[in-house]
Amino acid sequence: MPHAIRLHATGGPEVLRYEQVEVGEPGPGQARVRHSHIAVNFIDIYIRSGRYPLPLPNGLGSDAVGVVEAVGPGVTEVRPGDRVGYLLGPQGAYADVRLMPAEVLIPLPDGVADSTASTLMMKGMTAQYLFRQVYPLHGGETILYHAAAGGVGLIACQWARALGVTLIGTVSTEAKAEVARANGCAHTIVTGGMTPADMAREIPRRVREITGGQGVPVVYDSVGADTLMASLDSLQVRGTLVSNGTTSGPVQIDTTLLAVKGSIWLTRPAMIHYATPRSHMLAMADELFGHVLAGRIRSEPSQSFPLAEAAQAHRALESRQTTGATVLLP
Repeated sequence: MPHAIRLHATGGPEVLRYEQVEVGEPGPGQARVRHSHIAVNFIDIYIRSGRYPLPLPNGLGSDAVGVVEAVGPGVTEVRPGDRVGYLLGPQGAYADVRLMPAEVLIPLPDGVADSTASTLMMKGMTAQYLFRQVYPLHGGETILYHAAAGGVGLIACQWARALGVTLIGTVSTEAKAEVARANGCAHTIVTGGMTPADMAREIPRRVREITGGQGVPVVYDSVGADTLMASLDSLQVRGTLVSNGTTSGPVQIDTTLLAVKGSIWLTRPAMIHYATPRSHMLAMADELFGHVLAGRIRSEPSQSFPLAEAAQAHRALESRQTTGATVLLP
């Protein structure tokens, strides 16, 4: 019998239950996918803790890679034996095998291993839509990117280097700073031990120092509440704050502050609005995989856990013990 991680209640990592599940034959428009690697993302923690509520009981996990075992009537997007990945669709990726809507499955090109692809479905596609759609970068810009040594961050560092963009990255430790620089981060700001007030003072000071007093045109901020003021004060007049995560808590802002800080543009993007319809998703994947096949982006899991130990993976991610991407192995 296959197994999956199931949620019957929200709370700490201990609520993750490893259970036997039944997986039937695919129905119309469905494919059955047997996973080889399952990505762990911070959004999974938001869902597990109840910050992003779901009907319970439910599965957990948004992206994985594997092989198509069978397809249902009317499916033309994939065939049995195809290697695929996905980042959209219902929760439930923390599983050995599952049924998925075929329309969200992305064929994996030859030359991109499952282990590599598992770090790219959500994280690599996030870098794509942040850098190429939300605030399109063309080369020559200097930007501020928070959490530059995280799963998305390391891909973002490499993508910035490929575009000719100077990326200033914040990291929590000097060890993570070294990893970020090795992946293309031009300048690092180590924030470990800083309070939000410290960051509000020190990060803009360093950014202004690096940019000759100008500030940056865009900040990509996945940290949220703790870095809000630092992000705003690092921007140029009419700059853009891309609030793409809330690991330290949600952002709450009086819009008057956006005017005071320089008529700042603020956006809170969601993947679903950039990766649909299917043609958009496939175009995003083509650009991402093109960089991988050309050697401009390299990505492998930095740490892995058995599927049954998903709770330990969550503890490691929440405590900032991880660098880069974390995966579960069925």
